[in-house]
Amino acid sequence: MDLASIIGVVVCIGGLLVGFAMEGGNPGMLAQLSAAVIVFGGTIGAAMFCAPLGQTIGLWKIAMKGFMRGHSDPKHVIEKFVAYAEKVRREGLLVLEEDANNESDPFLKSGLQLVIDGNDTELVKDILRTEVKHLQERHHEGAHYFDNMGGFAPTFGIVGTVMGLVLVLSNLSDPSSLGGAVAAAFIATLYGVFSANAIFLPLATKLRHASAEEAMMREIMIEGILSIQAGDNPRIVKEKLSAFLAPADRAKLNAEGHKE
Repeated sequence: MDLASIIGVVVCIGGLLVGFAMEGGNPGMLAQLSAAVIVFGGTIGAAMFCAPLGQTIGLWKIAMKGFMRGHSDPKHVIEKFVAYAEKVRREGLLVLEEDANNESDPFLKSGLQLVIDGNDTELVKDILRTEVKHLQERHHEGAHYFDNMGGFAPTFGIVGTVMGLVLVLSNLSDPSSLGGAVAAAFIATLYGVFSANAIFLPLATKLRHASAEEAMMREIMIEGILSIQAGDNPRIVKEKLSAFLAPADRAKLNAEGHKE
């Protein structure tokens, strides 16, 4: 579970509601079903128009990646490849067959198996890089879907407000009710702007960040697999893969290595 996403949503919603209450408002005043139907129904419908049906059906799975993605540790992957390099140096490339069969990551398992099977270096690189490319494209589609929703929601909020004002202006016989009716009409704008800036656009950004993080992990694996295939010694493998890390993480990895 990604705590930053959960905490961010709670702080965002809580801040708005607490601020509204501090001004003397009642959070219950912001609940209006008709405005929600107009804004969210219109937003989802327009987003569906822009994408294949299958993508809309699987939207909840995409959204959950922003909240439920696991934490990836590149240092652990680097240490794993250093151990592989030590094994290969002692016993040869075929010793990794058991490790490949027990590997839980399908990408790493496939890459190791390609090397064990004796495929050409360029072929291995092309296959793995193509897989990373398509992974990023799939992630981009999910983020773009929420970008679209973030663009549509404020517009449908305005549409809902205009529709509410039309109803207000068509019934001017009771001036005492105009204030409440106008306030209710603007709830749709609130829903549209809030959902775009507190949910849809941040979620799109989160998905892009997760995609970049996963792509970097895959690039570390590709470099490690190619280093193993080239027969690099463990120290060189560690140096190559450490280049992907931030200086602080690189220093931490080296310090852990010295302790061992």
